[in-house]
Amino acid sequence: MVSKKRTEEILNGLSDAVVTYKKDEASQWAKIALDEDIDPLTAIMDGLAKGMSEVGELYKKYEYFLPELIVCSNAMYEGLNILLPHVKGKKTGMKGQIVIGTVEGDNHDIGKNIVKMMLEGSGWIVHDLGADVKIEKFVEEQKRINADIVAISAMTSCTMLGMPKVIEMVKAQNPTVPCMVGGALMSRHIADIYGAEGFAESAAGADAEATRILRDVRVKKPTK
Repeated sequence: MVSKKRTEEILNGLSDAVVTYKKDEASQWAKIALDEDIDPLTAIMDGLAKGMSEVGELYKKYEYFLPELIVCSNAMYEGLNILLPHVKGKKTGMKGQIVIGTVEGDNHDIGKNIVKMMLEGSGWIVHDLGADVKIEKFVEEQKRINADIVAISAMTSCTMLGMPKVIEMVKAQNPTVPCMVGGALMSRHIADIYGAEGFAESAAGADAEATRILRDVRVKKPTK
């Protein structure tokens, strides 16, 4: 049985590898975690996700910027790719599943990709549809995987008009599924007008907002 001290060493190694954007170390620590029988979900949440959470704080403080965010996420994915196959089918401990994409007609995906990184680093399972996503695809993917949240991105005033259409179709399919929107021109006021439960003002705040709206939905959901 692995000692508490050794477990902490491995988890800290995973976390530090993400913060210092060292892919090789993230891979090495992930393999060590498996070899020494550390629960892979614990390694993800208390190691990689903890590191990405710290990266998010550095990003909010303007100590890290987009280049650092990208290389840190690359390190996270390096460890995640090793650990995640060992927790397939184990949703316990993961926050939930999110479908994300940039709405039809909009090919901007940098902001959406950063949000995806932050969400995955915080323990969400994210299904990325990419950019220029047809409205029907959001609905189909939500239904296919029974996603907890649908997240929609748009960067221009023209493509933003597709957001309420996506939300309307998602709600027609399943009224209890919350939607979250984001983008350079978005605001909380516009999100409310569009009928979205959530608004991600920044990538760093996406996890907190997704957690909030999912909690609110679960609280409001009637018991049978």
